[in-house]
Amino acid sequence: MSKVPAAENTLRILGYLGTQRGPAPAAAIATALGLPRSTVYHLLAVLAEHGFVLHFPEAKRYGLGVAAYELSSGFSRQQPLSRLGRPIVAALVDAIGESGHVAVLHGRDVVYIVEERAPRRPRLVTDVGVRLPAHLTASGRALLATLPREQLRALYPDSGAFEDRTGSGPHSYPELRRVVTEARERGYATEDGDVTPGFASVAVSVRDHAGWPAAGIAVTFPRDAVPPGEWDALAARVREAAAELSRRIRGS
Repeated sequence: MSKVPAAENTLRILGYLGTQRGPAPAAAIATALGLPRSTVYHLLAVLAEHGFVLHFPEAKRYGLGVAAYELSSGFSRQQPLSRLGRPIVAALVDAIGESGHVAVLHGRDVVYIVEERAPRRPRLVTDVGVRLPAHLTASGRALLATLPREQLRALYPDSGAFEDRTGSGPHSYPELRRVVTEARERGYATEDGDVTPGFASVAVSVRDHAGWPAAGIAVTFPRDAVPPGEWDALAARVREAAAELSRRIRGS
């Protein structure tokens, strides 16, 4: 038996929520973990107070909060993802001749942890450590497309959540929903001049062992260098790189 059962049960709750496809009722959490409902409710209240859990009162469910994502991105900043992803992206850039990068979700932003610039291509704004609004970037859209609707809504509660850079891109939750739904159905996300005029990107999310978004791999290119008719083929190469990084994250 653990000498600190409250700490152990708190971690078990977070671990359980991390494996679910969406928010879960407290009763389901209690049943799955074999814990008293009263204990689960008390621990969920503390987790919610500190931002690790979000409560959706209308649905009577609980999901992971922003603080949990910050832990995930903290892991990313400690370099395991960048060390695994850098050679994969470097090989992708060599193969396609366009610049590539890896980004992780941090709240409503993405943080770039790998940047590989292709020869004879201009420097981009996606240097390592740079933060950009997730809803404007291809990497961010690929990651947002993997989130349950409730968590996406919690990240973008109103119009004030939508930062603008070039005047294009989603400016409201319904617009964002359309963008991420299209990305989910297509199998990859795009952006066209929403970050830097004249440049476009395609991106694919990288899944961890539980199926959650660990990172996004994207390639960025001058808009006139790759016509839209070739984006599907380009995305297929990015998808292969994302699958390889996912495999390495899982240790398989």
